[in-house]
Amino acid sequence: MPTQSAAPSAPPSSPVTTPASTPTWTPVIALSFGIAILVASEFLPASVLPGLAADVGVTEGTAGLAVAATAIAGAFTAPSIAVLLPRADRRKVMLGLLAAAALSNLAVAVAPSFAVLLIGRLLLGVAIAGYWSFAFGVGTYAAPGKDRLVSSAISFGVSIATVLGVPLGSIVGDAVGWRTAFAGAAALCALSAVALAIALPSVPAHPTAGLQMLREALRSTRLMAGIGCVVLVAFGNFAAYPYIRLAIDRIDPGATTWMLLSWGAGAVTGTIVAGMLARWLRPLAGAAPIALAIALVLTANASSVPVLTAAVVLWGFSFNMIPVIVQLWGSRVEPERTESAMALSVTAFQVAITAGSALGGLLLDGYGVRPLLLVGAGAAVAAGLGWALLRIPRA
Repeated sequence: MPTQSAAPSAPPSSPVTTPASTPTWTPVIALSFGIAILVASEFLPASVLPGLAADVGVTEGTAGLAVAATAIAGAFTAPSIAVLLPRADRRKVMLGLLAAAALSNLAVAVAPSFAVLLIGRLLLGVAIAGYWSFAFGVGTYAAPGKDRLVSSAISFGVSIATVLGVPLGSIVGDAVGWRTAFAGAAALCALSAVALAIALPSVPAHPTAGLQMLREALRSTRLMAGIGCVVLVAFGNFAAYPYIRLAIDRIDPGATTWMLLSWGAGAVTGTIVAGMLARWLRPLAGAAPIALAIALVLTANASSVPVLTAAVVLWGFSFNMIPVIVQLWGSRVEPERTESAMALSVTAFQVAITAGSALGGLLLDGYGVRPLLLVGAGAAVAAGLGWALLRIPRA
């Protein structure tokens, strides 16, 4: 997620020690690679859902809970990991989380039952939530004064995961089996850990990190109102996204792979555009969820491939503006407690993923794919209206 003019210097909640050498983008690229493979792993069940469900003997709606399990663990991990490790070197923590993700994917790849698979997915939730909570602060330490670019780079990793991870997972799953897809994800997690170990210097924790910072962030009414909007927009998306393949198959089963690629292309574009328009953060925060709602309604009512294609591209475009918006919004509202603001945002995402995918699974099994798309659209509209009403401090 690229280009933007320089933003204010890194927030005080980022590590305060100045890097010894000239700032380099290599650590930020490594961070982006790490988040890409973690997010690809999180939503890999969406691309192999039919085969996974059949192999472990559950319905497709129940198999969608593999995404919810990851989110449940993440919801507890995000706000607590900095409390449990307030003084730990953030580099060591990030490497440990990538190693945990590799172990998680390997466990899923060899899981003999759905129960074992869920345990592996819980471990992945810990890894994702912890990594995402620290990534922005670590990135602004490596590239001070470049908040917008760091946010865009991290979110770009998410978009790349949707462009390549989900479609490639679908291709690999269809060709050689879903277990091979998860084994490949385990190998990529290990590779990303090696890359980060080489690129990232030691990153000391902020002196006030931990329970004190979290308590102060929780007392911020403006931050918590925004967190509520994060829950709504993420719920709106993830009530539907684990089942996107089924929504596509409803119109044209042969279009799954290139349709998912189209979603990803929209995602990359949305990430870039969000970075470019970040100076108008408040209207952007209001508009992106409304655009997501429009995309979900179009997807629910599409009766032809061209209409579905336009809806899917808009879906990817609008939702992938959200991670950029959320990171910049949190650092703008709570510049002295950015690490806690990021952790609470991650918790909001994971709670919404849990609730969204669980409700989506129930709606899918009972009523089909269309109602869950419309429920998601309603939540997205509420998020857009909420953000539009919240004041944001100027950069």
